[in-house]
Parts: sequence; structure tokens; C-alpha cells
Amino acid sequence: MSLFDDCPLSLPDAELRFDADWLEPATADRWLAQLLSETPWTQPRVRLYGREYPVPRLVAWYGDADAAYRYSGLSHRPLPWTPLLAQIRARLVETLGLPLNGVLLNYYRDGQDSMGWHSDDEVELGRNPYIVSLNLGGSRRFDLRRKGQNRIEHSLLLNHGSLLVMGGPTQHYWQHQIAKTRMPCAPRLNLTFRLVRSSYEQPEP
Repeated sequence: MSLFDDCPLSLPDAELRFDADWLEPATADRWLAQLLSETPWTQPRVRLYGREYPVPRLVAWYGDADAAYRYSGLSHRPLPWTPLLAQIRARLVETLGLPLNGVLLNYYRDGQDSMGWHSDDEVELGRNPYIVSLNLGGSRRFDLRRKGQNRIEHSLLLNHGSLLVMGGPTQHYWQHQIAKTRMPCAPRLNLTFRLVRSSYEQPEP
């Protein structure tokens, strides 16, 4: 049985699984409060068209010692797993049956913090990467569009305690974003777990 067999989401050239109530509310509340307080947040700067800009959110990268990760022109050396993040990873690995060796934390402080259109298709993630996205805090809209097109094809509301898994060919054909919004929204924390293949000994299936 595939991880995506019982998934109600159906997009061509994509494998998506969404569970709006994956995490019980009390645990979600506790994890959110602890992660917000103990994470050493940074705000990297990226260069666009000859100018530097701060990314519109706060970030932190954790993982196994050799799980270095590069995206948006930035190289990230992993912070060591905290007891809580190790616990969350173990629960996800047990639930999904997937190896995961790194997690990117994105902290959206308000509606003006965002994530632009992109695909998680960095070479070190392998040919068909799994992106495991745990959402805590305020709900935000998650948009999907076909690569090379401007029209939003599908949107999901990522709520407190929800889990979204993208796999298979999704990153080859689709882009996703968290757009800015003027609507009032509570702070949101997103944890995207993944497998950095460059530090993984077993061959990719």
C-alpha cells in the first residue's frame, strides 16, 4: 500500500497526502510554544538583481551532522537535533515509514511574512524527494501551480496540527507558495522534514 493511496487530494503528476488533524491540539500547543522559545532564529539575506534583501520570515535548519543543505543560494550547516525535534522526527518516521535527516523551521510572524513560488528540487534531495510539512500556529493558505504557469491550480488551508506530505514527481511539475496576506493571522511555525541524499548511504528507490 502506498503512502498516498488513501489521500483525497488528486493532482496530475503529483503525490500529496494531507491530514488536517494529524496532531492532537494539546500537543500542537505545547510543541509550538517550546519551539518558538528555544529556537535560535535567523533571518538570512538573499541577493536579487544586484541588491540584498532579508528573507520575509525567520528560519533555522537542524539535522544530522552531515546533512548540509543549500537552497535559494544559501548554504546551511545543521544545528544538532534538540530533544523535542528528535522526538517529532521519530514520530513522523514511525507514522510515515520514511527516513528523514533534516528539518527546516520557518517562522511566519504575521501575514507579511511569506514564501515565494518555488519547488523543493535541489539536487541533494534526490530525484523524487519527500517533503514532510508539519504546521503549528496560525492557519495560512498553501498554493500550488504548474511550473511555467501563473494560475493557481489548487489551494489548501494549513491549520494548527496539520500534516502535508509531498512526494513522487510533485517537485518536477509543481511549485508552491505561502503568499502575503492583509488578513489578520496568528504567528505560524512550519517544520519541513526531508532526506538530504548526499549524506545518506542507501540508494534512492
